[in-house]
Amino acid sequence: MERLKIVSISFHTAGKIFDFDSQDFELIPGDKVIVETERGRALGTVIRKPREINPDQAPPKLKTILRIAAETDLQMAQSNALREQEALQFCKQRVKQRKMEMKLVRAEYLFDGSKIIFYFTADGRIDFRELVRDLAQHFRTRIEMRQIGVRDEAKQVGGLGICGRELCCSSHLREFIPVSVKMAKAQGLALNPTKISGQCGRLLCCLAYEYDTYNEMKKTLPKCGKMLQIKAGTAEVISRDILAQKVTLSRNGERCQMHISDLQKEIDSAENATEEAVVKQQEQVKRQPSKRPEKTAHSPAKSNQRSNNQKSNDKVPPEQGQPVSKDDSGQEANKRRRKRPRRRSNRRTTPAENKT
Repeated sequence: MERLKIVSISFHTAGKIFDFDSQDFELIPGDKVIVETERGRALGTVIRKPREINPDQAPPKLKTILRIAAETDLQMAQSNALREQEALQFCKQRVKQRKMEMKLVRAEYLFDGSKIIFYFTADGRIDFRELVRDLAQHFRTRIEMRQIGVRDEAKQVGGLGICGRELCCSSHLREFIPVSVKMAKAQGLALNPTKISGQCGRLLCCLAYEYDTYNEMKKTLPKCGKMLQIKAGTAEVISRDILAQKVTLSRNGERCQMHISDLQKEIDSAENATEEAVVKQQEQVKRQPSKRPEKTAHSPAKSNQRSNNQKSNDKVPPEQGQPVSKDDSGQEANKRRRKRPRRRSNRRTTPAENKT
């Protein structure tokens, strides 16, 4: 099975990359080529050198490269760029005359001049049918109006960012990536819209560049508010410098900044000190003699006397010292018993019954 040679081509600066069949052309990055697209022929730039793949891995509807661009093709592209400026100015005049709420961004001629595409931004839907008729009568070609977003507008217009460099979207960023406020919080930036927003009014695309790096470096630092045990005592983490890998500690109103490596040494030494103190305390407890009750030695005479007295006490009652008879013991037991109250009958006797 023959392998296909695929080459990556882009039609605009920092634009999307498309794959084409390079056939037998020997191409290097930066070459200008003429390719066949769904909209017709176009002038593209080679981004990556050709590579071989299996036919099963080829993208669907794969187009081919027609030829390497010649001088006439490059001159035609320059003339189209001049015509695009004229077409944009004329379209702006028509929009102003008709008082249409839309902002024109850019006009683009196809390579063969068969169509003009006008890019614009608007808050809602615009009825531009009358505008298209005016443009078609003037330019004598097909007209296409395409609405784009604010990020695409910044990409096509270009400009300088707050960093002083060219916008990422118009210089090298080929696809827009989602950006959230969470990324700005992870880097400790002030949530001021004027400082974290780009020319398009959305969050800066560069916030996503270092987001993963910040998350990895934050894992080695303790969180703010955590209490740490160091040599000097207990200290609280107030702030963190993620890129410098430093933390600011507060103890008894005094603040100090330490590197994470030095802080780890302080924590380890404090733990070792506490372990040594615990071991010493356990050793001291083991060395102390155990307090047991002392046994008193009794003489054999005293022990015999105690045993005799105990036997006599068992035989003699504690009150009289004489044996008690069975009758007396029975009377005492009866006295100890609880006397139960007699039940009184509620029946009243009649006089006749009393006489009898």
